[in-house]
Amino acid sequence: MSVSQIKASIVGGSGYAGGEVLRLLLGHPQVDVAQATSESHLGEYVYQMHPNLRKRSTLKFSSRHTLEACDVLFLALPHGESQKNIEHYASLAPRIVDLAGDFRLRQPDLYKKFYGEPHSAPAWLDRFVYGLPELHRDELRSAHYASGVGCNATAANLALLPLVRAGLIDVSRPVIVDIKVGSSEAGASPNPGSHHPERSGIIRTFSTYGHRHTAEVIQELGLVDVHLTMTSVDLVRGALAAAHAFVKPGVIEKDLWRAYRALAEEEPFVRLVKDRRGIYRVPEPKILAGSNYIDLGFDLDAESGRVVSMAAIDNLMKGAAGSAVQCMNLMCGFEETSGLEFSGLHPI
Repeated sequence: MSVSQIKASIVGGSGYAGGEVLRLLLGHPQVDVAQATSESHLGEYVYQMHPNLRKRSTLKFSSRHTLEACDVLFLALPHGESQKNIEHYASLAPRIVDLAGDFRLRQPDLYKKFYGEPHSAPAWLDRFVYGLPELHRDELRSAHYASGVGCNATAANLALLPLVRAGLIDVSRPVIVDIKVGSSEAGASPNPGSHHPERSGIIRTFSTYGHRHTAEVIQELGLVDVHLTMTSVDLVRGALAAAHAFVKPGVIEKDLWRAYRALAEEEPFVRLVKDRRGIYRVPEPKILAGSNYIDLGFDLDAESGRVVSMAAIDNLMKGAAGSAVQCMNLMCGFEETSGLEFSGLHPI
């Protein structure tokens, strides 16, 4: 598909991820936003939920039951909702990007293990391409359906990707990924744990092992002995992954430089951050707010062979809406970076 202008709609446009998709599409030169749905904010202007969009759009939230046909449909619903009505959504648009976890995994058994229940539309799992362009760019160019990406999985997968592609990891030893995350990862709907008096100022580990995003790392990188630990920090946007692995005997720092540089040179949104001077010598989520970039860095303990690979992202962008729009660009034959050029702010 390659046309000059397309019509896109968002189901679940009042949440954080849906709002980011809306922000990006409003600034996209080849997209007209037709509808954004929200059952709880029906009839309200979109800028009443997303005040940064004031004077950018006079669109009002409509009901998902009144959705009209469009070229691309973004599903930004709570987990589990997309799969219940996927046949209906597919009848409305030839291309779908689902931001939730419903169609990220190819194997029904893996889905049941990590999500705790059987998938309600297992026949659709193989029809979705995993929506991380750095891993599936060629498939996305001809895809009709793209899954979302887990924000933590994105940070973990891209932290480890240079090492895996270059064959530098000793896979006989465990890989541990420690991820610090901001509060927006919990979504727009409040819960006791995200209530400000309880959330402010904390450093709280909430998933020591078995986090559902682990399944995406297993599936995408083929690492079996991999473990993710999640910790909430006093930050709204951002995720920082520190992946601990062991390199094969004989691997030296020059090999790591070669692997990371190769990825950064190939990928439009991957940046290598490993400086000897200045404040920002390692990846830092703060300066990535609002951008689709991922900053990678690494350090090698030559004596033990342990490598620490760091990845920083805005969890709502490269970990959700940004990658979703990047997928749309590939699926529609647009320039891959279109609408995603914002570099972030400094200072912030």
